[in-house]
Amino acid sequence: MSTRSPLPEVVKVVPFARAEARTDARPQAVVIGNFDGVHRGHVAALAQMTALARERGLVTTVLTFDPHPALVLGKATPERLTTLERRIELFGEHEVERVVVATFSLDFAATSPEAFAEQFLFGELGAEVVVVGADFRFGKGRKGDFETLDALARAHGRRAFATVLETDDEGAISSTRIRKALGAGRVEHAAALLGRPHAFTGTVEHGQHKGRTIGFPTANLARLDEMCPANGVYAVSVEVEEGAAFRWLGHGVMNIGTRPTVSDGGKTRHVEIHVFDVDQDLYGRRVRAHVHARVREERKFPSFDELRAQIERDAAKARELTSRLER
Repeated sequence: MSTRSPLPEVVKVVPFARAEARTDARPQAVVIGNFDGVHRGHVAALAQMTALARERGLVTTVLTFDPHPALVLGKATPERLTTLERRIELFGEHEVERVVVATFSLDFAATSPEAFAEQFLFGELGAEVVVVGADFRFGKGRKGDFETLDALARAHGRRAFATVLETDDEGAISSTRIRKALGAGRVEHAAALLGRPHAFTGTVEHGQHKGRTIGFPTANLARLDEMCPANGVYAVSVEVEEGAAFRWLGHGVMNIGTRPTVSDGGKTRHVEIHVFDVDQDLYGRRVRAHVHARVREERKFPSFDELRAQIERDAAKARELTSRLER
């Protein structure tokens, strides 16, 4: 987990509702995207935008959308890797000064590529430089592409740049690949694609309190904000919400699953975290888990005593895996 960076200014806008009034008088360098995960590919786009902004004396700006366009258009919405709140926090770690959150609606989706660029992007947002992915599509029916944006930008004395896709041995880095990795429990691979461990947040609720009876009290997370990995046992680092931010709590071991040894085949997934050497009342608090490594798969044990012995081994392994981490 990185050192805290200043949060960017956040401006929420309804496109075209300002009658082309500028949201900020300063000229902007704008990078556009949904940025779910803020993964290595997104970071490359942010870095390109920041470099262009510094060269030209522009404000570094992210344009993103809420709610997710797929939700508005009635399409299947992918599991979320990062909340808007978390994305804004991560943008701050990459020198972003300003985040414009545009309300995505059916009316906005029906906007022509020309109106989007000329009235909203160049007019309302004041974009002098625009950075998008090479596969960027925009406007009604997704008719606009990078070539369209580039031509419109040049016609208005602006510039558009396409970011080259970030790749590894398996192809382009994408949010879809990260979701697949997490769904298979491959959290180390997900971290390699993200450039950091995947994290998710939930609210601590009362559980069965069985962990405390064997010396492993757990925080039971419910109402999860982001995607959590496949069932199994993981080494994690934990933060707890305090005011408007999250503060460091400690390393720990996390179990995700249906508790097959103690629940008689129940199908409900539970997320339980034991934080090493911490005895603190967390009920009702939001907790964020950063997932570093998978310790083992979920399985049923013949007895509770054998489960307890395995939990002790899991905790020892998770301690070993996290002992090399700064935080």
